[in-house]
Amino acid sequence: MTSPHRRFGTLIAFALLAALALACNAAPLPTEPPAGKPAPALQWNDLDGGQATLAQWRGRPVLLNYWASWCGPCLKELPDLQRFSQAQAVLPNGVHVVGVALDDIEAARALRDQLDLTYPQLVESDGPPGTAAGFGNRIGTLPFSVLIDAHGTVLQVHNGPLHPADLTRWAAAAGVAP
Repeated sequence: MTSPHRRFGTLIAFALLAALALACNAAPLPTEPPAGKPAPALQWNDLDGGQATLAQWRGRPVLLNYWASWCGPCLKELPDLQRFSQAQAVLPNGVHVVGVALDDIEAARALRDQLDLTYPQLVESDGPPGTAAGFGNRIGTLPFSVLIDAHGTVLQVHNGPLHPADLTRWAAAAGVAP
């Protein structure tokens, strides 16, 4: 015969396993990208103490790129985004690249200066997911990018780094000829 303590321990272990099994089968949080929907009205601080809104870039396609100084894939992606930004800046309706650092302002400034990033860099000091949640990135995956057309409609979202070929496809999706 088993002791009451042992039966109680077995019952607790079984209950914990059942709860874990239910949690593993639970539906994930909805993260459906808002493609085809208007981008939310957003406001950030820039790295120089000013403020910026998403609406100020209306009239040109915008690529929002969420990154952090502690994110390895972000660090690899940023030079490609810098080159893409420079190439797009000379086009009349080129994609306007905007970085959003989910970091403290000092770390974001240091990385901007170290990598000589010339496209606008904004900051959300609260960390992930920040405003990226409004684009379907509820768990704060980084890097995370959003392509918005010239009229403010979300065209695409992407979890993970964008490579040069991806950037070319995104420019085409925004109606920008190479």
